[in-house]
Amino acid sequence: MNTLISDRLRGIAVGAAVGDALGMPLEFGLPSPSEELITTMLPGRLPAGSFTDDTEMALALAESLLAIRKLDTDDLVKHFTDWYRRNPPDVGIHTSSVLHRICAGETWQEATNGLQAMYPDTAGNGSVMRCWPAAVIAWQNQKLIFDFSRRQSLVTHAHLECSAGCVFINDMLFHLIHGKTLYDAYNAALHEVELPQGLQQTIMLAPHRKREELRNTGWVRHTIESALWGLLNTYQFKDALIQVINLGGDADTAGAVAGALAGAAYGLEAIPSTWKMALRGEWPLNSGKIWSVKELIILADNLAGNGDPETHNGSNN
Repeated sequence: MNTLISDRLRGIAVGAAVGDALGMPLEFGLPSPSEELITTMLPGRLPAGSFTDDTEMALALAESLLAIRKLDTDDLVKHFTDWYRRNPPDVGIHTSSVLHRICAGETWQEATNGLQAMYPDTAGNGSVMRCWPAAVIAWQNQKLIFDFSRRQSLVTHAHLECSAGCVFINDMLFHLIHGKTLYDAYNAALHEVELPQGLQQTIMLAPHRKREELRNTGWVRHTIESALWGLLNTYQFKDALIQVINLGGDADTAGAVAGALAGAAYGLEAIPSTWKMALRGEWPLNSGKIWSVKELIILADNLAGNGDPETHNGSNN
């Protein structure tokens, strides 16, 4: 692995957590006035620089992937429910409902498919916010990235737009890791990923949206739209993240998605040092262990490893 690829892989992990922490104090708020954009880590419901459930669930996915070097849905559910039982301070409504039902004795298939049947239009951003570890561990194997991305989504988010959105974001990451520009990675993923019509249209229009048109809600469409808008209308990691998190709404999730993509595009070294120094978060929850940039870099290195994950045997385990 050359140093440029290593820098991009590390940039994904750190960038996602930085975007999460930057957006945390702006979550649920109105868009910042364009002349008064927030550019620093601020306190909110957590201390300044703290990452949230977006990064925590990504870490749970990463640790499951590291345990066996492939995507085992049953093992992943164990990691998610262990996190959930530790009473995280922030959990998405849909994710909480799924994990609550699993903890009460349902299989993940029963819980996820049952909720999807009850609320067929639910297409939240809870799986796209955490999907980046699948791209890092399988960075040399596009086919595995598609498979891992889709199946990690299905354990909590069965809607087709959710799984397709995860595949799209991680396919962009694949191309960025291998040196494509943001626009080239975006166009490649548009051609390679089978997308539901509504999501496809949103993605195609995202770079051309005006700021005031973006809603940045918890819908997966809006999260991807906001992240792409910020990335494809700026030229630096810092500028992209500032634009995205200042949209308010689900700012931490849009920030996490944009941060992963910007980290892959510009690399770890492009992330402002003041943001990296402020970044922090407890993992596992209630363990007293505080993660910083150092731990995220080690995680990215361990995920990337020295080659492909084990050959996937095609089962759902």
